[in-house]
Amino acid sequence: MEKKVDTRGTVMAMATYKAKPGNEAALMQLVEKHLPALRELGLATDKTNYVAQAKDGTIIEVFEWTSTSAISAAHQHPAISAIWEKMILIGEFPPISTLAETQRPFPGFAMIG
Repeated sequence: MEKKVDTRGTVMAMATYKAKPGNEAALMQLVEKHLPALRELGLATDKTNYVAQAKDGTIIEVFEWTSTSAISAAHQHPAISAIWEKMILIGEFPPISTLAETQRPFPGFAMIG
């Protein structure tokens, strides 16, 4: 029997990260720490997440926030802020609409991991 999960109030996130030249590996290490840190604080669900890469190298991380208030709480938590501050130093956060793949219906990205 499949377990039913109540997702009322949860929010799907699609985060995009593009490393500055030479920082690809360091950014990926931070992406790998990001979701576990959110989950440990109860800010993201344990539902399956996805990490993919666009042709231009942009990383797309798809996960689920536990609520809209969890998003605000993440911005106030020192552990999450520390990860984001490191990301800002070595990367950018381009809008997903700037990715070439999104200019056509049903965009596809290469899965990572």
